[in-house]
Amino acid sequence: MSVRQFRQRVIAPLPCFLLFAVFLVSPSKSDELQLLLNFKSSLKASKTNVFASWIEGNSVCNFAGISCNSDGLVREINLTQKSLEGTLVFDSLCGLKSLERVSLGLNLLQGSITEYLRNCTSLKHLDLGFNSFNGSVPELSSLSKLEFLNLNNSGFSGIFPWKSLENLTSLSFLSLGDNPFDESPFPMEVLKLEKLYWLYLSNCSIKGKIPEGIGNLTLLENFELSDNQIFGEIPVGITRLNGLRQLELYDNSLTGKLPYGFGNLTSLVNFDISNNSLEGDLSELRFLKQLASLHLFENEFTGEIPQEFGEFKNLVEFSVYTNMLTGSLPQNIGSWADFNYIDVSENFLTGTIPADMCKNDKMTDLLLLQNKFTGQIPESYANCKSLVRLRINNNSLTGVIPAGLWSLPNLSILDLTMNQFEGPVSPDIGYASSLSQLLLANNKFSGELPDAISRASSLVSIHLDSNKFSGPIQASIGKLKKLNILYLVDNMFSGSLPESLGSCVSLADINLAGNSFSGEIPASLGLLPTLNSLNLSYNKLSGEIPTALSSLKLSLLDLSYNQLVGQVPDSLSLGSFDGNSGLCSQTLKGFRSCASKSGKSNQLRTFMFCFISGTLLVLILMGFLLFLKLRKKNLSRPLKTCSWKMRSFRVLSFSERDITDAIKSENLIGKGGSGNVYKVELGNGKQLAVKHIWMPGSNDQRAYQSSSAMLSQRNLRSPEFDAEVATLSSIRHVNVVKLYCSITSEDSNLLVYEYLPNGSLWDRLHTCQKIDMGWEMRYSIAVEAARGLEYLHHGCDRPVIHRDVKSSNILLDHNWKPRIADFGLAKIVPAGAADWTPVIAGTRGYIAPEYAYTCKVTEKSDVYSFGVVLMELVTGKRPNEPEFGENKDIVSWVCNKVWDKESMLDVVDSGISEAMKEEALNVLRIAVHCTSKIPALRPSMRMVFQMLEEADPCKHTGIVVDKECGN
Repeated sequence: MSVRQFRQRVIAPLPCFLLFAVFLVSPSKSDELQLLLNFKSSLKASKTNVFASWIEGNSVCNFAGISCNSDGLVREINLTQKSLEGTLVFDSLCGLKSLERVSLGLNLLQGSITEYLRNCTSLKHLDLGFNSFNGSVPELSSLSKLEFLNLNNSGFSGIFPWKSLENLTSLSFLSLGDNPFDESPFPMEVLKLEKLYWLYLSNCSIKGKIPEGIGNLTLLENFELSDNQIFGEIPVGITRLNGLRQLELYDNSLTGKLPYGFGNLTSLVNFDISNNSLEGDLSELRFLKQLASLHLFENEFTGEIPQEFGEFKNLVEFSVYTNMLTGSLPQNIGSWADFNYIDVSENFLTGTIPADMCKNDKMTDLLLLQNKFTGQIPESYANCKSLVRLRINNNSLTGVIPAGLWSLPNLSILDLTMNQFEGPVSPDIGYASSLSQLLLANNKFSGELPDAISRASSLVSIHLDSNKFSGPIQASIGKLKKLNILYLVDNMFSGSLPESLGSCVSLADINLAGNSFSGEIPASLGLLPTLNSLNLSYNKLSGEIPTALSSLKLSLLDLSYNQLVGQVPDSLSLGSFDGNSGLCSQTLKGFRSCASKSGKSNQLRTFMFCFISGTLLVLILMGFLLFLKLRKKNLSRPLKTCSWKMRSFRVLSFSERDITDAIKSENLIGKGGSGNVYKVELGNGKQLAVKHIWMPGSNDQRAYQSSSAMLSQRNLRSPEFDAEVATLSSIRHVNVVKLYCSITSEDSNLLVYEYLPNGSLWDRLHTCQKIDMGWEMRYSIAVEAARGLEYLHHGCDRPVIHRDVKSSNILLDHNWKPRIADFGLAKIVPAGAADWTPVIAGTRGYIAPEYAYTCKVTEKSDVYSFGVVLMELVTGKRPNEPEFGENKDIVSWVCNKVWDKESMLDVVDSGISEAMKEEALNVLRIAVHCTSKIPALRPSMRMVFQMLEEADPCKHTGIVVDKECGN
């Protein structure tokens, strides 16, 4: 019976005094007005002005976001995505006795949720998702009418009250994911919620097996349990959920095969079970004709890809890389819908490339790396203008590349390496305006490199090694200002090297070995500010070695087996010059002595050398001092008032003006190799950290560049800014620092992060901010930091190699939980591949030995660096200490002591209690594994994380280390 009917049938006949008594206990509209005004008083919405109508004199039913029932009482509050800030006052909300729906998601709400929430007993719908609350979720048992509960990504932590779910039997929608709850087993209480159609529990610290009883939730349409610690097999019970449209179980430790009967899930549209350890074939999936998105990558599946996949009319995403699949791809795959991408890399697939995957010109990624495909690239892909990445390296493909493929307007990476392609590079490549990587090595390409390649102005890497290219390098190559790597090794190029190579100001690595280049080495190469490696060996170069090369800081110089003559500059003593019989030196060993010249000539040469060197030194010094002066000046003035571009990666509670106005010297809290860091406190009390990097065109940049191009180049190109944005904008993990947004202008780059009040691990271990840190805290930091790195290496679509793992890049929040930070040197690379880096990047004491002499970086380089961090945690020592001895670091020091138990105990920091020293030694042994000299002997970060979990002090288990310390 409604309130209105109650009044008509019951209240009307009552005497007046009884009528008065009834109204005394009935909800009052004036009371509801006051309750809503109280609720409003704790919040603000400066961006949306949603509370403009919330004023006395207005009916509450006319308030923005308020809906009333037929009696004029508040039934719903819907303020989703209104930029609300502040703390919720649930004692006001729950005073609204007819309130059934509360929607406050996608805001900036903070604080904890009080126990007053239990008084909202009429609630059917509660949405607090995507906010910034803290504390734990209160008891929910009294909300027995609740049908919809969304707390996803809301900031709650602690122990979730799973037991209270037993009383919420009306729930049909439950979303609790992406919150740092305390670890718990799979909540069996969920299995009693038989009305659920939506269950989202991803990334909320659930550990254990999926129960067989999950099959009782027969109304489920969406089930997500990704990014937890789920192990064991997928239960057969899941095959009873034949209404499922989305099933996501990725980033867990599931094993075994897909259960028999999985093909019953014929309603599945999105299925993602990537990054587990599943095995067996894919035959059960051949019945899932509604699939639009299928992700099975990084498992151990075998057998053939079902040919039925070629008939799936809705399939637009298909990713099965890093398995052990065989056979051919279905020839019709992707030919029906707007196919977006395919990645079947790192399998054993054979046959030809299906021709129609870009039939509707929507495909962005065609990734078939490391298989056994044969035949030619179908002509149809020459018209695939949407294509961004074409990577088909390491197959057995043949033939000539379709002409139009060279000029695709959006193509960024063209990787055809390690096949048997032939023919020339088409002049049409000049129209490839987005092409950054041209990778053609180890094929049979021939002909001259077309002059038009100089118009492909986005080129960063050119790899043409081991082909049959011939002819000269055109002078127009100097137009490629972004070119960083030029590899033309083992071809038949000839002619002289153009002076214009010195105009490729970004070049860091030149390798032209094994060709027939002649003439002199261009002196302009000595002007390249970032050149790190120069290999011109096995050519026909003649003349003297340009003295301009002496100004370079090269990690590799190889001029061997040419026809060079004259004196070798003393500053190039570390180069390789074998096979040049005409070279001589007065000071370097292994060379014949140069014939003496007239005293006058020698004096003149000496005078000129000293004069030029002195002049350069004075100019560099003056420029450096000018830069420091201007840089200091810039710290004391606000940023330019100009046009700002903000790119947000999360829901923001601030404007670019809030940030730019706070970039001033009094807010400076740190300086690093890639920028200054400022602390910004917003009006609502929220604290942020902002990294500031000057862009080309600012006063200090121009002055500095004019005096020393080499020193300024790093800032001009801002590679750290690009790396951090590319990496962090796509990462969501509790142990990786949050990047809120980037703000750019004509002269500045700003990155806005969460502020972590407890500084860095380095500060807390080694500086005047050092604290007493027991083993329990150190161990927790080690495990959580390992979890963050494990995610970067194994949890992302492509591995992220940090390249500068160290204790100063591990930041600590208010609860001493670590975040991996500073991604200025990070690289995203194909799984299992090595990344060549032109400059030794990283920090002394943390750099893996192979990185220093090969310039090749893999995930194992990060593992080495993390091993050093573990040694810091155990020993309390810096990576480099005088007590270690000359040219010794913490790794060699620990390895000298690791086999003598008494010496090992002495290694443990005195700040760790005697009772915990054995536990600390367990972690030290893991650190020794991580720092093996041979990368292959180091564990993966996933294994490191697992070993650290086993070294939990509560378990008291030891880890046995291989007796090959430092191998």
